[in-house]
Amino acid sequence: MYNDRLYLTAQTIFDQDFKIDARGYRPQEVDKFLDMVISDYTEFDNIIKKLESDLQRVSDENMKLKQEVRRLQGEIATAPKEVPSRTQNNVDLLKRISNLERTVYGSNNE
Repeated sequence: MYNDRLYLTAQTIFDQDFKIDARGYRPQEVDKFLDMVISDYTEFDNIIKKLESDLQRVSDENMKLKQEVRRLQGEIATAPKEVPSRTQNNVDLLKRISNLERTVYGSNNE
């Protein structure tokens, strides 16, 4: 994904040779610095690969959840419209039973 925008790899940095001049930098310092750059570059590459993997996993999960939402919306749309009235009837029945129980059992307690 990001490889098309990167110019260097850890191996390219490792293989890079510099010309040594009498007035140039000390090779040990350059090598030490390049080792740090290689280490960081390798770590960045690992982070990018992990993030790409995580992104793919989350995208797949998101797709499955969207499909589940569509399926449930379809079930809701095709569900019979009588359900609310049935629920309403059940509530009414429970209230009536409760009132009857109070009347029957309430009169026995008194």
